[in-house]
Amino acid sequence: MQAAQMAEEYPVVDLDSDALDAARLLAERRLPGLVVVDPSGCPHSVLPASQVVRFLVPSYVQDDPSLAGVLTESLADRAAGKLAGTKVRRLIGDETPELPAVRADDTLIEVAALMARLHCPLVAVMDGKTLIGVITASRLLELALATG
Repeated sequence: MQAAQMAEEYPVVDLDSDALDAARLLAERRLPGLVVVDPSGCPHSVLPASQVVRFLVPSYVQDDPSLAGVLTESLADRAAGKLAGTKVRRLIGDETPELPAVRADDTLIEVAALMARLHCPLVAVMDGKTLIGVITASRLLELALATG
């Protein structure tokens, strides 16, 4: 099966989208991540939901998780305040990782290999420079188990 046949329509955000809106989209639709597009509409990167969560947790708690138990402020209280007015580009950071993208004619195994190598929950399916859809890890597993 080719990637184009596995691809599904999927929401995207741009680099200058509001991070709070992106987080709400991730939460409301229970998405593993979002494709982030540049100003021309071409895929730029993937923003995993885990990266948004990481942004919400103070660095000193990431360095010493035992501190999480003594914090009185809830994550929910922090989330809106920290994300409001922040652009998606800030969540991605300065060092943009490799775009997890496959060609429309790539196979299920090629898609799986890229997801595994990049530890990414979704890949963009491209026809040249055009995004034709997304394959999530759960969709890939569904298809792999159906054919196995």
